Amino acid sequence: MPRAKEIQKQMRKTIMELYQSGKGYKAISKALGLQRTTVRAIIHKWRKHGTVENLPRSGQPTKITPRAQRQLIQEVTKDPTTTSKELQASLASVKVSVHDSTIRKRLGKNGLHGRVPRRKPLLSKKNIKAHLSFARKHLDDPQDFWDNTLWTDETKVELFGRCVSHYVWRKSNTAFQKKNIIPTVKYGGGSVMVWGCFAASGPGRLAVINGTMNSAVYQNILKENVRPSVCDLKLKRTWVLQQDNDPKHTSKSTSEWLKKNKMKTLEWPSQSPDLNPIEMLWHDLKKAVHARKPSNVADLQQFCKDEWAKIPPQRCKRLMASYRKRLIAVVAAKGGPTSY
Repeated sequence: MPRAKEIQKQMRKTIMELYQSGKGYKAISKALGLQRTTVRAIIHKWRKHGTVENLPRSGQPTKITPRAQRQLIQEVTKDPTTTSKELQASLASVKVSVHDSTIRKRLGKNGLHGRVPRRKPLLSKKNIKAHLSFARKHLDDPQDFWDNTLWTDETKVELFGRCVSHYVWRKSNTAFQKKNIIPTVKYGGGSVMVWGCFAASGPGRLAVINGTMNSAVYQNILKENVRPSVCDLKLKRTWVLQQDNDPKHTSKSTSEWLKKNKMKTLEWPSQSPDLNPIEMLWHDLKKAVHARKPSNVADLQQFCKDEWAKIPPQRCKRLMASYRKRLIAVVAAKGGPTSY
């Protein structure tokens, strides 16, 4: 037996003798000049297997050393977009040659998995500051304030849009069989732009936007839909209009129109769709509309109106009841992106 193995065997034997004599990890490590973790590992092995001898192992020992593993974790922690091929090259530079799939498996064992990144608005330092300021300012607003806010927004609904992910069960080499593909149409096959509003008491009116949206068109939408919605939803006289900072919403003519019509607006931080719960209703709407498989733009418009009207008031009420959680999430993220 090689000299090094004899020394290791004697060391393990000495550790167990000291441990069985009543010595603790700290005393043993100090007496033998070993790391406490080494002593603990050997004693744990004895407790579990009743021996400190090297046990038979299945398969080839891993090529990724503890040091190489730490390097992998450090690199992906520093830059999560690093690919497994790049990590493979990095390990090769320190003479560790492994397949990139081995790297992915090792990272997976350490809780690091490859995932499609979430898409969120790009936030500048100014956006982050405004985002955080809004959340802190309104964190302690009474629920009545949010219940009497009319939330508004515009969205585009495509005729053959990809609103959800699809999967198919298929055999190898059948990817392009007709039953295994999802047909696409250039430019989505047509679309409609809609404006909608809602409050805690339920969905308000939905308007289809024809042609190009400008300040005049936007003001006309407000004129025809806001006050009727406020009336239908039974909002109090202290109600507030929420709108984002789209140039059509904040133009001089629109600002003057809002002032003339005595509509109080909620100041709004730019790039903050996560603060507008209507985004959740847009998701519900698109999912419901596409489930009905509209075949033309006329169908699409009608289905949008139908499905918007079907949104349960309870859904709206729950969104507003949990609004404070959104603000808490923004504060916790220090103004950065949240899960909303």
